[in-house]
Amino acid sequence: MKVVFGIFLVLNLAVFAVMRGDLLNDGTAVVAQPALNEAKIRLLDGPAQAASLPVSSPSMATTLTPPTEKPVAVCMEWSDFSGTDLSRANEALARLQLGEKLSQRPIEYNIGYWVYIPPLKNKASINQKIEQLKTRGVEEYFVVQEAGEWQHAISLGVFKTEDAAQKFLESLVAKEVRSAKIGERASKLKATVFVFNAIDAQTADKLAGLQKDFPASELKKVACH
Repeated sequence: MKVVFGIFLVLNLAVFAVMRGDLLNDGTAVVAQPALNEAKIRLLDGPAQAASLPVSSPSMATTLTPPTEKPVAVCMEWSDFSGTDLSRANEALARLQLGEKLSQRPIEYNIGYWVYIPPLKNKASINQKIEQLKTRGVEEYFVVQEAGEWQHAISLGVFKTEDAAQKFLESLVAKEVRSAKIGERASKLKATVFVFNAIDAQTADKLAGLQKDFPASELKKVACH
């Protein structure tokens, strides 16, 4: 045993001398590696298993944040309004507090349709008809005073299209106003268009709800300027 031990000792000294000689020749220091934790070492079957290992280092993990979508701006126009409907629409829109996003644009038509009650015989008949209209909830009317075939007729509304006039007539029939008629009337029809600039989808939905209270009006999307 002493002989064997002596041989190993000589061999170790020789190896140490060689290593020390290499260190002195190239000037490179040999840094001792830290001991491995054998309890945490496990062998992998192949590349596929290695790729499936979770990333434990925070510096190697990347969290992707999805881009935030900007709300789409909508531009709309709501037409046409005059008389009592214009006042009602202004009151409803004031509650939305749209500020600079709301503006008005005047328009004028050279010809339109009107809903009217045919000429009555005298002033007494006119007053009686007006009282009937008021009891049925009709507050907007105009008595034609000019001499001619339409003198003493009662105008209940003027409209750009016959379809709009027909819808208004149907609303009067629902109020039991049965003597009203539709006719074409050459005249200057002035009205107001509401313009909505860069409103959000929620406001657009609210406008759609308001439009139901004005069946003769038209609410539509337009290009933003």
